[in-house]
Amino acid sequence: MDHLPLTSPAAAAASLSPSQDAGRVLDAYKTALATAASAAAYAVMARSMARELLPDELRAAARWCAAAARARFGRGEKERHTIVIRHQFDTGYSENQLFDAARAYLATRIDPRAMRRLCLARSRTKEPDGSGRWNTLLCMEPGGSTVDVFDGVEFSWACVETGGDDKKKGKGGGGNTRESLELSFDAEHTEAALERYVPFVMSTAEQLQLRDRALRIFMNEGRSWHGINHHHPATFDTLAMDPALKQSVVDDLDRFLKRRDYYRRIGKAWKRGYLLYGPPGTGKSSLVAAMANYLHFNLYDLDLSEVRLNSALQKLLIHMPNKSMLVIEDIDCCFDDAAASRKAVKAPEPVDHLDMDPDYTSDSSDENWAQPGVASLKPKGITLSGLLNFIDGLWSTCGEERIIVFTTNYKDRLDPALLRPGRMDMHVYMGYCGWEAFKTLARNYFLVDDHKMFPEIHELLSAVEVTPAEVSEMLLRSVDVDVALRILAEFLREKRRRTRKETEDKKNSAEDKEEVVAEKPV
Repeated sequence: MDHLPLTSPAAAAASLSPSQDAGRVLDAYKTALATAASAAAYAVMARSMARELLPDELRAAARWCAAAARARFGRGEKERHTIVIRHQFDTGYSENQLFDAARAYLATRIDPRAMRRLCLARSRTKEPDGSGRWNTLLCMEPGGSTVDVFDGVEFSWACVETGGDDKKKGKGGGGNTRESLELSFDAEHTEAALERYVPFVMSTAEQLQLRDRALRIFMNEGRSWHGINHHHPATFDTLAMDPALKQSVVDDLDRFLKRRDYYRRIGKAWKRGYLLYGPPGTGKSSLVAAMANYLHFNLYDLDLSEVRLNSALQKLLIHMPNKSMLVIEDIDCCFDDAAASRKAVKAPEPVDHLDMDPDYTSDSSDENWAQPGVASLKPKGITLSGLLNFIDGLWSTCGEERIIVFTTNYKDRLDPALLRPGRMDMHVYMGYCGWEAFKTLARNYFLVDDHKMFPEIHELLSAVEVTPAEVSEMLLRSVDVDVALRILAEFLREKRRRTRKETEDKKNSAEDKEEVVAEKPV
């Protein structure tokens, strides 16, 4: 009879111990995981209840006590500071502009792949050429958080939502929830956060707003501005002018935008003046539009004939916001018309009895002075000194980052007070159409950089004076490049013939005058 080999109990236990140990470890792991999940669920529920039931002040005190305890008994963790940026101020209904700026800034820093919940908003804006463009804005939902690094410092952002008034909740109103942003950082970086990071967030958001907003052009009526959307398509790329002059204007604008601290350091108002002069049709208005599109500044087209007093002019100008362009076209005609209108007013008759305050004083800049027994000898009106006082006087510091542009067809007619540096800092001559300007127009209209007729047109342009507006008119007469260039060449040849004839007539007239003078008896 065969017998199975006998094994000792110790050996049997040793053979079964690995599987039993693995089962006990797995059971312990499951138990620990369930306990951790339950603890996390309870923590989340407790946090939610605390947010709903505990006042903000009590929760802030609890956080302060916890931070103090960690600093006193903990493992030496760094103290953290938190800045709360509320959507609205508790003392009123005005909105906090820093909240909107921070939300716009964070939209450029959020990684959609790293956040489980996001708020998505889209808006449509019009481009200067009239086309539409969709803008997408990503926002954190309450409970979301993200991290931003600035100058090597880590800043944590969190979006939180607080309940409304407890009294309203008790009445069944439910209360109004308020959203706020919390900015957290190490306590040692408090100065960097307040002095550098928060201003950086504000300036970045401002630049984003300027980039996305639709440009507007404003006109004055009385003492107020009325604006409409501005869709002028002119850009520096499409502007028909000398390339070197064009680049110098662009460089000057770029230099101006970067000099905020420089202007403050030297004690000057942060503004820049440009005088655009040249014959009619040379592109002065197009250059103004190109500057506005390049800077993304709104245009304020000031019509001085609508302004009656210097005080009204001051009110208009001080109500212009920062980052805007003031334009006065044909400045040489403005004050001539005002002077002519004053001369046309008949002087009033003397008045025997006027009720006048003996201590009465008037604003001499408004020219509204009166003499005893005489009615106002001059009609009310604006003066050149009133305009200059805003451009370069005490009122020039009422705004920052402003561009002032004057245009004129006749620079020699302007008062020298307008031309000096500090008022019109850069004088830009908009001359007749040259070869480079023509090539820009040909590229704009027909997308060509070369053509068999270009040599002839080059020669004709060097012999005649023709404005870019005249060249554009000829190019618009046909959609076919060959036909349009033939029309332009014929126009230039005819203009050259007229120019030569006028020159010969003037020469013959001068010779006739010399002969008449020579024949006169002495």
